[in-house]
Amino acid sequence: MHPAPQRYYDLNRYFRDRFGCRVHKLTVDAGLTCPNRDGTAGRGGCIYCNARGSGTGAFSRGLSITEQLDISKAAVAARFKARKFIAYFQSFSNTYAPVERLQAMYDEALAVPDIVGLAIGTRPDCVDEAKLNLLEEYARDHLVWMEYGLQSAHNRTLSAINRGHDVTTFESAVLATAGRGMEICAHIILGLPGETGDDMRATADFIARLPIDGVKLHLLYVVRGTPMETLYRSGKYRCLEQAEYVELVCDVLERLPNRMVIQRLTGDPHREELVAPGWALRKGETPELIRRRLMERDSFQGKAFAARDSD
Repeated sequence: MHPAPQRYYDLNRYFRDRFGCRVHKLTVDAGLTCPNRDGTAGRGGCIYCNARGSGTGAFSRGLSITEQLDISKAAVAARFKARKFIAYFQSFSNTYAPVERLQAMYDEALAVPDIVGLAIGTRPDCVDEAKLNLLEEYARDHLVWMEYGLQSAHNRTLSAINRGHDVTTFESAVLATAGRGMEICAHIILGLPGETGDDMRATADFIARLPIDGVKLHLLYVVRGTPMETLYRSGKYRCLEQAEYVELVCDVLERLPNRMVIQRLTGDPHREELVAPGWALRKGETPELIRRRLMERDSFQGKAFAARDSD
């Protein structure tokens, strides 16, 4: 029996293509914050983000970057037999500090054995020439992924979610990063308040036209202690049903070029923080439903992009 064809270019295949072995990302909490919290760009953060900022809380527990990586590496190596690792700076905005502090953070991570690269989650309004020059130096000898949060290509949505930057800021950051030897990943969220399917498909079309190497797709889920929780409990926001989300992801994948690495297909909420939707906790189920739906549609990543490109 022949294996089913891959319908999209996933992160595991990318790593195997590049390193010839299994590679895992290890999450790092560097103790940084966000300009949308400290008053530089706004207060309170995005309406779906709580005080933890997608982080693990490891920094507040006193764990150094080295300690975090060593602990995670041991667990992942035992479970998945991974031999190489990427240090993923995830919590908040990981270029939001002076260059000297950033260099110390990144140097510490890369000094850990078997760390072969960096993935840096940040905002497009948190990079400048000096920071990009620093990261370009790392990219000469290591894999560097710059992960920029866009969330939506519609300024009205960015304003509604209190994002604190506009679409032009994102595009400018991408163009300033391109050509420096780094890989660029865009984060987008499906199911943002007020957005239609056409809006979400337009966001996919927008990033498909830019020099972006990868994308993370996130479900908007409701987290305790956020303005989104208030909106949801008041009946002013309805979460996407699982079948709706699966269909939208397929629509998005069709619109993205097949060279683009699909780093994530959905979100990964903390069980104790999740308000809704409950199906978001079934994290292994949704990717399988997406793969099955692509087969049913006789579809694949880049199908609509290739058709548009040939017109």
